[in-house]
Amino acid sequence: MRKFFTSLFAFILSGLAGGLVAQWLAIATNADMEFILVFMVSALVTLVATVVFFIAQFVSDPQRAINLAALVGVAFFVLVGIGLIAWTFSQPPAKAQWSGDLPVVAGLALPGIATVLVQWLFVGWRVRRGLNKAEAGA
Repeated sequence: MRKFFTSLFAFILSGLAGGLVAQWLAIATNADMEFILVFMVSALVTLVATVVFFIAQFVSDPQRAINLAALVGVAFFVLVGIGLIAWTFSQPPAKAQWSGDLPVVAGLALPGIATVLVQWLFVGWRVRRGLNKAEAGA
């Protein structure tokens, strides 16, 4: 039951963090309708990250699995961000709308990184706390 509530609270906290990063980017860039995609992706990333970190809690070495999940998640979003920036700049000069595309590109990568980091911090903290209590009781 502890693992379920850990994942539930991590879902709420990481969803809030990802949403706040997306909201901040939308305000800072005076975004309009194009940020609807960013908010949808942010919610999807929160759901997927919660499932991944929930499963990581059941592995024989949960702390290592949580660290690996966080490393893979952050690396994935960094690579997605770099790939989207490279794709944006690779467009022909006639179609280049870099000023309009880069806020959305940042909005697709940065909330995902924030979500994964909050999941890693919260779930890792709860797992370490549970392991310390188990060792103290043994």
